[in-house]
Amino acid sequence: MPSGTLRRIAVVAAIACAVGVTACGGGGLFRQQYEYEEELYLQLDGSAIAYVNASIPALVALRGADLNIDPRSRPEREKLRALFSAPGARVTTPTFSRRHGRRFVHVRVDVGDIRQLSKIAPFAWSTYRFERQGDVFAYRQVVGKPSGTAIGDVGWKGDEMVSFKMHLPSEIPFNNSPKPVQRGNILQWEQPLTDRIAGVPLEIEAHLEPKSILYSTLILFAGTVIAAALTFAVAIWLVVRKGRREEIASST
Repeated sequence: MPSGTLRRIAVVAAIACAVGVTACGGGGLFRQQYEYEEELYLQLDGSAIAYVNASIPALVALRGADLNIDPRSRPEREKLRALFSAPGARVTTPTFSRRHGRRFVHVRVDVGDIRQLSKIAPFAWSTYRFERQGDVFAYRQVVGKPSGTAIGDVGWKGDEMVSFKMHLPSEIPFNNSPKPVQRGNILQWEQPLTDRIAGVPLEIEAHLEPKSILYSTLILFAGTVIAAALTFAVAIWLVVRKGRREEIASST
C-alpha cells in the first residue's frame, strides 16, 4: 500500500480516536446540554466559584427573573448583573449564546464563603452547609421550591433537564450522587425540568478529605523530582569514581 495512503488512514484513525475519547469523557461533541445548570467549584476554605448556564425562559420560570424571553430582544446584561449581585459577591459580565431557538445566559459568581450564595437571588432556593465533621469536611445543599413566573410556549418538549455539578478539591469518601464520580473529583445531580418547576426537592451531599488533591499532587511531583535528582547525582558520582579508579590503575 502506498505510503501516502497509509498516512491518510493513520490521520483518519487518530481523529476517530480523539472523537471517541471526547465522547466517552462526557464533554465536547456529545456533552449533555441542560436547560438550567449550576456548576460549583468549591475550595476547602469554603470559598467558591459558581457558574449558571441557563436559558432565559428557565431563569424566568425557575427563579422569577424579570427578563424578556423573546430571543430577538436585546441582551439585558445590567439586569442580569443586578440579579446575581450581592454584598461579598463578585459577578462577571454575563455572556450569551443561542440554542433551540432560545437565548442562554452564562454567569460567573465568586464568593468567599459558600454559605453566602443563599443571599443571592438565583441561589436563594438552596440552603448550604459546609463544616468540619470529624476527619472530613461535610457539604450539604438542599434545593427547594422555585419562585418562578409562568411562561407560555417557548419550545420546551418535556425532556429538558436541569443539572447541579460540583468540582471538589480533594478525595470524596462519601456522596449521594446517583452518577459515578467523574474524573476523580466531579459530582453531578440531574433532575427533569418539569420536576424542578414542580418543586420536587433535591438533596446534595458530599464528604471531602481535608487534604487537597492539588497539594498531594504537588508533594508527589516534588518527591519525584527530588528522587530523579538524587538518582542523577549518584549516577554522576559513580561515573566519576569509576574514572578515577581507571586513572589510578593506568598510572601504576
